[in-house]
Amino acid sequence: MDLEEAFQVVGEFGRHQKRMITILVFLQIYMAFQSMLIILVGAVPEYHVEPFTEGVDGDVTQHGVKFTEDISSIVTEWYLIKHQAYKVNLAGSLFFAGVLIGNVLFGPLSDKIGRKPVFLTGLFFEVLFGYGTALAPSYELFAVSRLLVGLMNGGMALVCFVLTQEYVGKSYWAMTGTLTNMTFAVGIALFGALGYYVRPWRNLATVANCPGLLLFLLCVNLPESPRWLYSRGHTKQAEDILQYFAVRNGKGRILVKLRRTANTSSPDSSSPGVFHLFTHPILRWRTVVLMYVWYACSLVYYGLTLNASEEKGNRYLNVAMYGLVELPAYPLCMYFINKQWAGRRKSMANFLAFAGVSCLLTMVVPVSGSLLSATSLALVGKLLVSAAFNIAYVYTSELYPTVIRNAGLGVCSMSGRVGGILAPFVPSLKSLHTSMPFIVFCLSGISAGFLGLLLPETLNKPSAETLDELSSPTYQRILEPQVHLLEDKHLVDHNGADSD
Repeated sequence: MDLEEAFQVVGEFGRHQKRMITILVFLQIYMAFQSMLIILVGAVPEYHVEPFTEGVDGDVTQHGVKFTEDISSIVTEWYLIKHQAYKVNLAGSLFFAGVLIGNVLFGPLSDKIGRKPVFLTGLFFEVLFGYGTALAPSYELFAVSRLLVGLMNGGMALVCFVLTQEYVGKSYWAMTGTLTNMTFAVGIALFGALGYYVRPWRNLATVANCPGLLLFLLCVNLPESPRWLYSRGHTKQAEDILQYFAVRNGKGRILVKLRRTANTSSPDSSSPGVFHLFTHPILRWRTVVLMYVWYACSLVYYGLTLNASEEKGNRYLNVAMYGLVELPAYPLCMYFINKQWAGRRKSMANFLAFAGVSCLLTMVVPVSGSLLSATSLALVGKLLVSAAFNIAYVYTSELYPTVIRNAGLGVCSMSGRVGGILAPFVPSLKSLHTSMPFIVFCLSGISAGFLGLLLPETLNKPSAETLDELSSPTYQRILEPQVHLLEDKHLVDHNGADSD
């Protein structure tokens, strides 16, 4: 039997898989805390500078600064104002730079040595460096700790997402992927509430890091991905894990015998890496388009979220609202991506384009004061880009074969992190013009939406396990039937003309 048949026998989403997925899904709350940490620990309160204490270069001394708002942050501790203010955005960008490096280093590594060791190593050190953030005695060490936390996060987060899909049958991939991203949004809202009750920034960083330690202990006993084992030729180990799933799902001891194929056991097929993403004739164009889509999603998503701290009003409520507004996006995703007339491709493209349009409209309506305001349209834009980002995760994992899936997701996420690195600086473009950030978001969303239409649809299509299978004529005919129908019609017309 093949893998999908095996999952149907042992249980595509049995009670044991539900327990494992629950642990991995709750891990998204911890990752949301780490991603959004700089919003509150880097909050800039109202302040007042005595004129005689300001130097010619704009620097100020702590004796001449009076903060008129009673909050605790790295700004108030290290006086990151005036010419030092850029350090707050820099710390946020360093986190995403670390994630980018982690994607490059650990994503492909998990395709080589396994999902579980890379995942657990990344999570352990992320927790360790997270406590380093809370204890940092200086800004320099704080910034380094954020870089290291991001590095480990990049090594762990994508593997976590891939595991939520590779533990279950393919028919549940959209659901587990959507549930994972939805929980990240819940984590953003919970972080806003946590920041409201835990005000000292060091205490907030410590409390936000504690869930990671508990979840690490729960993740230690998770098994390796049976899909990864099978794609690497470790058929017997994959069979053992699937049989273990059957027992824990209450189906008894079922004999699972996977079909051994030449491509899962040959050395050549077990060694694809990042290089193949750009040299393989089918994957090359997919990778280029997906990289830009991920970049645009990340830039708009994090740009709008980080913009919450720039808005007037209660910053804790703003952060929570930018998390809660995402929640309606996920039922919408589940509805559209499983409809034959919409599917993954059209849904992602339309959500991205409409997110761009929503950002465009913020430039022609009042900032506040009515139901239709720039703030409400920015929230709608956040909802739409969240839906697009969620689909991008699910869609990307379906477009890449198992043997190179994490490398593909890693490269796409790396491109997304470039958007994340730039995102903290986009709201500051208001100094040029108030509409400038939304012009950037608008152009990014619309252009990525149009490019996304160039990708093939994957709804109800088989998922390739190896590169050989991806290149097979049968797989290509199933995945892109419109192209082959045109080719067949051309051949029929040509033969008919010859017979005449």
